[in-house]
Amino acid sequence: MYQNDAFRALDRQESLRLLAKVPVGRVVYTRQALPAVLPVNFSLDTDASVLLCTSPDSDLVRAVDGVVVAFEADEFDAATRSGWSVVVTGRATVVTDPAEHERLSQDGPTSWMPLEGAVFVRIESEMVTGRELNGALGYP
Repeated sequence: MYQNDAFRALDRQESLRLLAKVPVGRVVYTRQALPAVLPVNFSLDTDASVLLCTSPDSDLVRAVDGVVVAFEADEFDAATRSGWSVVVTGRATVVTDPAEHERLSQDGPTSWMPLEGAVFVRIESEMVTGRELNGALGYP
């Protein structure tokens, strides 16, 4: 097997630490039996769940509630050819508990889009994988 010191897998804790540093990621789900990817702003909850805030009329809410989705966020520097990517896979659910909704309204993610009412979606971090690329400068 080819050994490449420029690439390494990240453990769960390091992946979550990096994930918490960025405000935007992509949720991957199924829409009309086809893969769909949507950029969203997010935050991590204390249990490492990914939290999204969206409109109650969003197609995303209907498409992901109760199903397994993937969530990906990354950070890359093209000049140094370095960066990282983290993928969280787990069941997405709409937050319906009033106390939890109130807590997230105060401390959870906010949408960059103007919303009338807010719906919070929680993605459980059942599987977390990450990878880092450290300056593969020897390649064209």
